[in-house]
Amino acid sequence: MDTSASDVPASPFLEGTNIQFAWDSTSIGYLKTCPKLYYLVMIEGWSPKDDSVHLRYGAEYHSAIEDYDKAKAAGANHADAMRHAVHQLMIRTFDWDVDTDTKAGRYKNRRTLIQLVIDYFDFFANDTATTHILENGRAAVELSFKFELDWGPSHSKAYDSQNDISQPYLLCGHLDRVVSFNNDLYVLDHKTTTTTPSSYFFDGFNPHNQMTLYTLATQVVYRAPVKGVIVEAAQIKLVEPNFFTRGVTYRTQDQLDEWLSDLRYWLAQAEAFATADHWPMNDSSCDKFGGCMFRGICSKSPQVREKWLAGDFIKREIEDRWNPLKPR
Repeated sequence: MDTSASDVPASPFLEGTNIQFAWDSTSIGYLKTCPKLYYLVMIEGWSPKDDSVHLRYGAEYHSAIEDYDKAKAAGANHADAMRHAVHQLMIRTFDWDVDTDTKAGRYKNRRTLIQLVIDYFDFFANDTATTHILENGRAAVELSFKFELDWGPSHSKAYDSQNDISQPYLLCGHLDRVVSFNNDLYVLDHKTTTTTPSSYFFDGFNPHNQMTLYTLATQVVYRAPVKGVIVEAAQIKLVEPNFFTRGVTYRTQDQLDEWLSDLRYWLAQAEAFATADHWPMNDSSCDKFGGCMFRGICSKSPQVREKWLAGDFIKREIEDRWNPLKPR
């Protein structure tokens, strides 16, 4: 694997094709769940009209914790780092207006976000998980990664045949934080939920596409011998105090090797779907995770799906679509 991947095109697809060469856990997850789901999101660019509430809430929550962690790594004490992070959060969300009459808006709005962040800092004021310092002296907070695999799409040679080179697959993503806990290293990943995070919640992360990639990437790109991922769950509550808890999902080297071996076949399937311009529906996944967001669309006759999509979803411009190559 080559971790020096640079000067890559802005698009994650081979030029003039729907063959994706730059992948992250989100796009891989879409493909593994259902090729039709992958097609509608990654290639067609459809997304729910109210998707922005969830994305904004999660992004702001992560940014506030990032501001705190960076301030602490720079030498600030807990109180000063907390004031700095909350102050920046209030500035960024000053004009964020959410419709609180909707289910999403009732739980995810500016007021609940600020309270969640304050409760988080109070709860983890004496956290025993400390931020790892990388070999370059940088605090391991909000790290983007991108590295090459040892193989690429079979069509990539034709894509750049005049230079007689081929485009390898890239794996991309973003890590919240790498921490030292009980003398071992872990990736720490933040999740928010409106339900109680029980053992069932944490069991859902093993096996788990995202957590395996995060473990692999940290070992390859940052050369940190991480054991796995600490999943940090924040339960958003409207009346009672917000609740926080953690669970650990481990990965052995054999599990990482198996995931990579399987990925070779998944990406070959994606290339085959793109070449044939046919993205089959995996109707065994329609009811998973509370029901696919496109279930109501796929249940309609193919001749009328486009009209239903236009009514319930937004087709984003190419530059606004999910792109694993976009830095955060």
